[in-house]
Amino acid sequence: MTFIYTQRCPLAKGLVSIAALVNSAEETPQPVSTHIKGTIPSWINGSFLRNGPGKFEFGKDKYSHWFDGMAMMHRFYVKDGDVTYNSSFLRSDSYTKNSEKDRIVVSEFGTIAMPDPCKNIFARFFSRFKLPQATDNASVNFVKYKGDYFVSTETNYMRRVDPDSLETKEKVDWTQYVAVNSATAHPHYGRDGATYNMGNSYGKSGFFYNIVRVPPQETEGDGAKEDVADLYGAKVICSIPASEPRRPSYFHSFVMSENYIVFIEQPIKLDMLKAMLYQVQGKSFNKIMTWDPKCDTIFHLVNRHTGECSAVRYRGEPMFTLHQINAYEEGGCLVMDMCCGDDGAVIGDFTLENLRRGGEELDKFYNSMCRNLPRRYVIPLTVDEDTPMDQNLVNLSLCTATAKKTGPGEVYLTYEELFNDELLQYGGLEFPQINYAENNGRPYRYVYACGFGHVFSDSLLKMDVRTKELKAWRHHGLFPSEPVFVPAPNATEEDDGVVMSVIINPKESTFLLVLDAKTFTELGRAEVPVNIPYGTHGVITIKQEKLK
Repeated sequence: MTFIYTQRCPLAKGLVSIAALVNSAEETPQPVSTHIKGTIPSWINGSFLRNGPGKFEFGKDKYSHWFDGMAMMHRFYVKDGDVTYNSSFLRSDSYTKNSEKDRIVVSEFGTIAMPDPCKNIFARFFSRFKLPQATDNASVNFVKYKGDYFVSTETNYMRRVDPDSLETKEKVDWTQYVAVNSATAHPHYGRDGATYNMGNSYGKSGFFYNIVRVPPQETEGDGAKEDVADLYGAKVICSIPASEPRRPSYFHSFVMSENYIVFIEQPIKLDMLKAMLYQVQGKSFNKIMTWDPKCDTIFHLVNRHTGECSAVRYRGEPMFTLHQINAYEEGGCLVMDMCCGDDGAVIGDFTLENLRRGGEELDKFYNSMCRNLPRRYVIPLTVDEDTPMDQNLVNLSLCTATAKKTGPGEVYLTYEELFNDELLQYGGLEFPQINYAENNGRPYRYVYACGFGHVFSDSLLKMDVRTKELKAWRHHGLFPSEPVFVPAPNATEEDDGVVMSVIINPKESTFLLVLDAKTFTELGRAEVPVNIPYGTHGVITIKQEKLK
């Protein structure tokens, strides 16, 4: 399947270099003015926050993988049609320790920290047998719990931050609140104010994927909120045992509708034996991840309110997914839209060496990559002993996805391609966003995303999931970050509002772009007078202060 999907998209030739997009940047702690071209709608008032890697070396030590760079937070403050910009490195323990030693002393996803050269040979040898401490370099996303803003990664640590000053506050350890060893950087938010996330746990009883619910923020009548992180009341509502305890699956996010959560157990496997030995062998964490296309994908269906996991096992052909688009219930089924690929090995390919290639070598690297494309899977919610075998259980209008009972408690899913051939010209679709406040977990029509005609995204896309019609914003040599939809005041339609994205221009000014979400035409841009490193998935949020 990887070969098929790679060849369906056009092969690249003469790609421009993106080396400048993954160089270390200087922070801009004090807000600076931007140059406005066009018009920024005056009703947008708030902070556009973005997170991503921004420093790739300490002293003579250099990181190996793009994910390893030190977290750099960015803020575009939008008010009355004007925009200011400031940025700050996250003062994580990892950043502080590395800075103090002027070398890499904390291991990251793709880089192993070497023993202290000042220690004698015996101390350096035995230091390899110490389990490395999880990093708090939270470079993936801005998230909210109980009204507070945090930056997050995929370990057990988050950092609370001030969304206005970007000041780093206290480190938060998930293990102090619930029995998980890590948590994703892509939580979901319920309309009741609760936040849902997933984290894994492992011990003598095995390896588990856990669904966590963090309750809503207390109301003002419950007492004044202290200026400290508050995850009290967090609770594991469901623990799903891994189908292979010694080779559990990697996951980056999960599916949530109004009544269900689906955990996708995919064939990106974590070798637990290698995990115990990788420090001794001097290998980085990404080396324990393997893509195993011999394994099916398993969809675990959980009632979001009771925590009960369905006894039915839903399976599909091997695929990998990082980001889901949306999920909703209709006609006795759960519809799930997500960006999927057929070769999960691509995660380990984003080394800085690969990203800094040029000429034919860069073309070769891009053309070897799996392209992610949107798919629709449909889970029938009522399957029992009376359900007929080998009969399509999906009866939704105009839907070509299928679900067939293949045995007692077993249902096999096939997907619908949620695109037409026009999308292939943009290299696929990733980093999807919707009108989340109104349509998450509900039927919807529009998705906003990035197209990948380059190693990094080189276009912004709007797709109608009903007609599969596309609108695009694409300019040669410009690299957009993940788009975010901001609804207009008193909006009456799903796409009433704007789409915002940070556009990296390695040759000229980087700028904040504002598109009319309905027409996908440019309204205005705010050009920034400093260099900004590239950042993509899950790194943008809007803190609305008021709507005029």
